[in-house]
Amino acid sequence: MGGGSKRNRGPRHLSSVVRLDRKSLWTLNAVPRKAVYGESLRKFSGKEYRRWEPHRSKLAAAMLRTAYDPALLLPQQGETVLYLGAGHGTSVSHLHDHLCGQDNRLGGRLVSVDLAPRCLRDLTFLAQKRPGLVPVLGDARRHEAWGVLIPRKVNWLFQDVAQAGQVDIFMAACRRFLAPRGMGLLSLKAASERWTGEGEAALFAEVEQRLIEAGYDVSESIELTGYEDHHRLFVVHMPED
Repeated sequence: MGGGSKRNRGPRHLSSVVRLDRKSLWTLNAVPRKAVYGESLRKFSGKEYRRWEPHRSKLAAAMLRTAYDPALLLPQQGETVLYLGAGHGTSVSHLHDHLCGQDNRLGGRLVSVDLAPRCLRDLTFLAQKRPGLVPVLGDARRHEAWGVLIPRKVNWLFQDVAQAGQVDIFMAACRRFLAPRGMGLLSLKAASERWTGEGEAALFAEVEQRLIEAGYDVSESIELTGYEDHHRLFVVHMPED
């Protein structure tokens, strides 16, 4: 979906923590002097920021590719959010910077679910110095095993799971956990989705149509090629009750 106003090309803040400087994203480091995955550290106005690498984070790539204000893709600071398919914690660590801040001064809660024990180990290590980060070993499809950690519906949900049936997993999670008018972001990997049609473009178009027919407001479909090939990020909002 196209449109949107021209971006300010100068440095600006997307939140009190996230900074856009030319074509680079930076987050105020919640654990000063510590990088998470080898990213660059840099000071702006005497404060240390971490470079949010778009080649390592589909959320960062989408923020740089969106036709609209990239700040709109971020959750509100201090909220509880759900991240399905948290991996080793690259995107999660930057979300934590934004959502929670140092020593969780912002009061956020980032529930991060992944099926792989190795990923959970890395997330648990991160959480030791990042209060507000809640690592969960679990299957994104089996809400009964970990859903108790989300007692109230959230306003922001991100899914990045490389499993067949990604769209069904996403819609089920949105129905269970996403509040009315809440934002859901689906990072779709073409190769993980069963498809018998003609090419990736047709697959992505079919996915968008499925989301629309299910009642979701699809506000944007963001092409990630160049940062993460064979991926598209869909931005949807839950319908009103």
